[in-house]
Amino acid sequence: MCQECGCGDTEIVSVEMHERILSGNDRAAAHNREHFERGGVLTLNVMGSPGAGKTALLEATAAALQGDFRMAAINGDLATDHDAQRLRRAGIEAVSVSTGSACHLDAAMVHHALDDLPPSGYDILAVENVGNLVCPAVYDLGQAANVVVLSITEGWDKPLKYPVMFMKTDLVLLTKIDLLPHLPGTKIEDFEAAVARVNPTPSVIRLSVHTGEGIAQWLEWIGGLMKPEPAGASS
Repeated sequence: MCQECGCGDTEIVSVEMHERILSGNDRAAAHNREHFERGGVLTLNVMGSPGAGKTALLEATAAALQGDFRMAAINGDLATDHDAQRLRRAGIEAVSVSTGSACHLDAAMVHHALDDLPPSGYDILAVENVGNLVCPAVYDLGQAANVVVLSITEGWDKPLKYPVMFMKTDLVLLTKIDLLPHLPGTKIEDFEAAVARVNPTPSVIRLSVHTGEGIAQWLEWIGGLMKPEPAGASS
């Protein structure tokens, strides 16, 4: 439960107040989106449970890009900047947002975090949201796309239990598939079917940061969102 906004609990925050909070957030998100688009930065809202592999995904992404695109990251967590430290060691310009009691990032937090990033010099901004399958899906940050990281160790029925998250995503990354031989009875097809039941729109990529499976598809998906450099622009 987020003590900042109530996250829809009408006993804490009225429906009217919650709508006002979201309206204010949407205005801030629109400002962020204009800033990102003007700077040519592809911004991804990366969401998922604690331990789903969000940070490991970004580390592997930076390694696989090999300088083709430059990455920056904003990492949200209730406390500590451990994940941001990991990302910096992976060569990603990263800042941490400690949310305290808030179980999600909002557009204002992202806007303030931008002050701690270089004003230019990166092509992709990954916003690693707080580990949570509920609240982060509700708050627009100004991102170009939503990505949900779902580990096969979490159980195939997570999309059915947390439908809003999967209704709002543009891509689902099924991570830790290298562990499949150690999970008797687990079938990746069950995960994919559950996603499709909630929302048939998003792509689903099977991925392992340890074997590298799915990384090329993931990079191809990112590349499809990148705006081409104008003709005649300097390299």
